[in-house]
Amino acid sequence: MDELAHLPAGYSYLTQKDMRLNPEHPPLIKDLAAIPLLFIKDIKFPADSKAWTTDLNGQWDFGRELLFRNGNPADKMIFAGRIPMILLSIFLGFFIFKWTKELFGNKASLLALFLFSFSPTLLAHGRLVTTDVGAALGVVLATYYFLKSLSFPTLKNAIIAGLTLGLALLLKFSAILLIPFFGILLIVWIIKNKKFWVYSLKFIITLFVGFFLIWPVYLYHTWNYPPEKQISDNQDYIKNTADIFKKPIIFMAETPVLRPYAQYFSGLSMIFQRVAGGNTTYFMGEINNQAWKEYFPIVYAVKEPLAFLVLGLLAIIYGLSKIRKISFTIFSFLLFIAIYWLVSIKGNLNIGIRHLLPVFPFTIILVSAAAIRLKRVILASLIIWQIISVISIYPSFLAYFNELAGGPDKGKNYVVDSNLDWGQDLKRLVQWADKNKIDKVYLDYFGGADPSYYLKEKFAPWWGDRKKEELPSGSYLAVSASFLQGNQSYNWLKDYTPVAIIGHSIFVYKID
Repeated sequence: MDELAHLPAGYSYLTQKDMRLNPEHPPLIKDLAAIPLLFIKDIKFPADSKAWTTDLNGQWDFGRELLFRNGNPADKMIFAGRIPMILLSIFLGFFIFKWTKELFGNKASLLALFLFSFSPTLLAHGRLVTTDVGAALGVVLATYYFLKSLSFPTLKNAIIAGLTLGLALLLKFSAILLIPFFGILLIVWIIKNKKFWVYSLKFIITLFVGFFLIWPVYLYHTWNYPPEKQISDNQDYIKNTADIFKKPIIFMAETPVLRPYAQYFSGLSMIFQRVAGGNTTYFMGEINNQAWKEYFPIVYAVKEPLAFLVLGLLAIIYGLSKIRKISFTIFSFLLFIAIYWLVSIKGNLNIGIRHLLPVFPFTIILVSAAAIRLKRVILASLIIWQIISVISIYPSFLAYFNELAGGPDKGKNYVVDSNLDWGQDLKRLVQWADKNKIDKVYLDYFGGADPSYYLKEKFAPWWGDRKKEELPSGSYLAVSASFLQGNQSYNWLKDYTPVAIIGHSIFVYKID
């Protein structure tokens, strides 16, 4: 779904130096994804499109036009855009391995690498042009170098910590939580080491470097963004923001040298508004735009492998038995996990487990450190269990649900959207229709792809509010799980049994 916004937006940034699209996410991930597209010849940029010229953040329409409606090689572009994401994921795995090895040795680092490599959530999202795995990488890098700057408070380390902080802030806006997190760590460190000015000065340098790095990156992305349009767009984006934040952003937008910061803080403000405003979603039989406090705990419990959850439980038991020996690094891991979980639960945005990815590296490291002390037969059994559980769903890692949930076939009873159904099975639907010689498929599709681009003349649009009687007898109706569960208009389909379930996310019915 989100690739439709992110990849075309990144291509527009690199080719137009104009960030009018998708401002609610920092540009760095999208830039990286779009770099390979620069080597694809003859991509036609829809510069005359209303989505580009006049619409307010016309990211979805622009994405469809660039990828599917302008004669461009959509599959080639999407494949190329995913390569940097895969490399980024591999680097995250390497860094988790590296840090675990430094802290706990070879065996723990190998276990951490295994848990990373066999995480269905990381396997699912680590190949997509989205910001979630990038956020996890940014958080773990920034934390590593900030802790290093505390242990060795040199100017060089403070600057490096600032650069990695800035990098994290440019990967995803949720990285803003690093600021209070680092602040708490600083206070604890000063209490422990009694050197207020030394560490406070280095912290100020780190913050300065981090926020300064935003300026040149956003300067490039606003270089050709017409000032009058940026001001107008920013005013719309932050219209529901409190004046204490709104006025400085508009001031920055109207001040040429500060325009990059106006764009950054405008996007950050959009995220705060979205988290506060909520998002209509389905959860365990209910549909609501208000968050459930139990959403993330339950989603985590059913989406993560049971073997990993058992390892985590054993790690907690072991950790409690060693509570007096906790190091500052482990304390920092636990603190970030607590902050991020608390904010996620308290927030009003329930979309998917992918939003918890920034805590995954710390969780994996802590679990590995404790689990490596288990008896070999127990650890080996849990490892084999996780391997079998995760491989069994290949290649549909996005739809993974553990045995506690009843597996992927029962997943839609809990949650949908990016937990199960993000549009990933459209091409498999095409293959099914071709194999079964289906001439027409009525489709209500939740995803970023264009069904008519892939199904061609077989595609007939459908939506939930239409009446069953509008379907000719013997028709095939395909409905994405997100619409099937999230739209009560489809209650009549409970009388039907699907003739096919495509990749766990698209349900096909033959209507008499």
